[in-house]
Amino acid sequence: MPPDGLPCQVGPLLQALKTRLAPLSETAWLDAQVLLAHILGVERAFVLAHPQHTLSADQLESVNASLQRLLAGEPLPYVLGQWEFYGLTFQLSPAVLIPRPETEMLVEHALAWLRQHSGRRRSLDVGTGSGCIAIALAKHVPDLHLLALDLSAAALKVARANASRHQVAQRIQWLQADLLTPLSTHAVFDLICANPPYIPTAVLHGLDVHEREPTLALDGGDDGLAVIRPLLRGARHHLRPGGLLLMEIEASLGQAAASLAGEAFPEAEVQILPDLAGHDRLLKVQTAHHKA
Repeated sequence: MPPDGLPCQVGPLLQALKTRLAPLSETAWLDAQVLLAHILGVERAFVLAHPQHTLSADQLESVNASLQRLLAGEPLPYVLGQWEFYGLTFQLSPAVLIPRPETEMLVEHALAWLRQHSGRRRSLDVGTGSGCIAIALAKHVPDLHLLALDLSAAALKVARANASRHQVAQRIQWLQADLLTPLSTHAVFDLICANPPYIPTAVLHGLDVHEREPTLALDGGDDGLAVIRPLLRGARHHLRPGGLLLMEIEASLGQAAASLAGEAFPEAEVQILPDLAGHDRLLKVQTAHHKA
């Protein structure tokens, strides 16, 4: 008998997975497809086009084991051990934040700026996590060189593996660091990117993501600015004149983040950009060139 009463054929199995996952996920149908395609080693279109395909006993055991982890509250990307970001697949572990589509907005703005500034090829990624921002930038700008920082040694291990996977490891230097503290005053960059912890502690404790993903990467302190505040103060010493800083923020922090950025970079152009849902999402600081 199949484990846990799961059907052996793809069509009925997808329906069974959807039913089991529906109380836990708003995207249960998609989750079922992604999980089954991953275990079968095929594209998602295959599982939709071949409802009569029969799984082997080992494959069905893998489905059941994954289902039990999902039912216990483990996020799907951790169960799969990987997730897609900006068209690239990234290895994941519970030591790193799961890449979000919202963060692709930061990458898009960074790439657009880099393409307009061909002489600007030194970048810093603060709180790199899985390395998704740094690696996406390196993959799309072949002459870009980056320094990527994270406080977590476990996260940096994941990031290094992802850089090797995408063949950009030679252009990214990794450093375990608490924000910018170990950088010398001579370390300056054309582009600084950051997706810092920005969720206010009280808000975080009410979210499903709490205790399911690393708190270190999520908790922004009482006001959500506990990391953003010192990061902006420090960044002013490491961003070249005419350089760009891009930082993802929580939707309620736009005005406060813009004010802090204005204090740190009084001569810069500071913007808060909305995401596709219209929520404040990206802090953009374009610094001025030296006066001639």
